[in-house]
Amino acid sequence: SGEALPVEKSCRLTPVNAVQPLSESALFKAASVCLMGTHVASGAATAVVVATGSRTWFGSLARKLVGERAPTAFDRGVNSVSWLLIRFMALMVPVVLLLNGFTKGDWLDATFFALAVAVGLTPEMLPMIVSTNLAKGAMAMARRKVVVKRLEAIQNLGAMDLLCTDKTGTLTEDQIVLDRHIDLQGNSDHQVLTLAWLNSRHQSSHKNLMDRAVLAFTRHRHDLPQHWRKIDELPFDFERRRLSVMVADEQGQHLLICKGALEEMLAVSTHVCIDGQRQPLDDAWRNRLRDRAARLNEEGYRVLLIGKRETGATGWYQHLTAEDECDLTLYGMLTFLDPAKESAAAAIQALQEKGVAIKVLTGDSAAISIKICRDVGLEAGEPLL
Repeated sequence: SGEALPVEKSCRLTPVNAVQPLSESALFKAASVCLMGTHVASGAATAVVVATGSRTWFGSLARKLVGERAPTAFDRGVNSVSWLLIRFMALMVPVVLLLNGFTKGDWLDATFFALAVAVGLTPEMLPMIVSTNLAKGAMAMARRKVVVKRLEAIQNLGAMDLLCTDKTGTLTEDQIVLDRHIDLQGNSDHQVLTLAWLNSRHQSSHKNLMDRAVLAFTRHRHDLPQHWRKIDELPFDFERRRLSVMVADEQGQHLLICKGALEEMLAVSTHVCIDGQRQPLDDAWRNRLRDRAARLNEEGYRVLLIGKRETGATGWYQHLTAEDECDLTLYGMLTFLDPAKESAAAAIQALQEKGVAIKVLTGDSAAISIKICRDVGLEAGEPLL
């Protein structure tokens, strides 16, 4: 889909039919199956190899890619011209032979003349003429820093009327940045930034794009607390969709800081912090936070909630478990943005002026994708999920 996001695998056994191999959909859903061609982002495992080379799913893709290439519009065009000349030759040669033979009476000479006509009509120079023109086009494109691997692709490019493009990294910068750190009322809040920095800085597992954005945003800040030390952490996983760290201040008091997706954070939170006051997280506040996150998504932002809980523990170590992610107090939201490329709008306008329609294929959410489409001058229409 274009989104380089990890997929969780574990030792949970998957029912496998010993006779029939796994279907493609079941293969991807199987938590205990790792595929050749992927990379391990974090964690460790002992695995049993059940297929190698071309017998793997990855290998089957490679086998299909090196198979017969389907004829392009260019190939069909050249074949059409060639067959037209051949049919013209098949019609002309007998006519010339008969006319010349009956009028001059020299059938040998008429035969040689008919053969000369056949040779003259044979499209001998057609491949060279076409290749020369395509090579000239390739040189012109090379001056515009475009490398053409197959010459016939030039004609296909010129005949294009629909372009399907990815979003992330093509229409956008593929550089997620932290845009806002706001409290639950929508105001910029330094405490929210401090909590986010403590959470991202002290987690040691694979840092995702959001963590990198937080650390990049705070790289030159000197007003963040440096005296906190890490006690323990709970890495992000795709069931909890949260990341928690336990840190301690100078007095040794333990503080649990958790950030994560909206619904997953609401599930483990009981209070909200409003103007420094701790209030119960009731249904009205839950709906308010959902509405605010939906509006931010429509503006193109990814949203994370951040909260904390003072555990009351002290000492040098405390083991952190998923059960400790409870009774959190929500303090605010972090909004992240993958901005549109400056050059994308001009490129899209040029394509549309040439009559080329554009469709965006992406693994991102519909709301964010619609916002990016509008930013680059595309009419989003109704997204198909």
